[in-house]
Amino acid sequence: MVFVLPGPLRELTGGRSEARVPLPAAGTLEEAFGSLRVEHPGVYDRIFTEQRELRPHVNVFVDGADIRWTGGLESPVRQGSEVVILPAVSGG
Repeated sequence: MVFVLPGPLRELTGGRSEARVPLPAAGTLEEAFGSLRVEHPGVYDRIFTEQRELRPHVNVFVDGADIRWTGGLESPVRQGSEVVILPAVSGG
């Protein structure tokens, strides 16, 4: 499966905009992030807190769906899923 990374995280993957990680036929987003942690620990550390919670300024979409509405880290993923990581945008 593939993680699509925003510009600020690309420095942690050698400039690549995507990080591909192995995943069994199906699983959860939490398991996929576990694979990301093994392959790219710096990326994982930038999007998760020390308590292994998603940082509040990070938005995650699995196959176009916001995980806030699909089960959070328990959202299902499969081989071929695309996980987009986006920093939150705020301002006035």
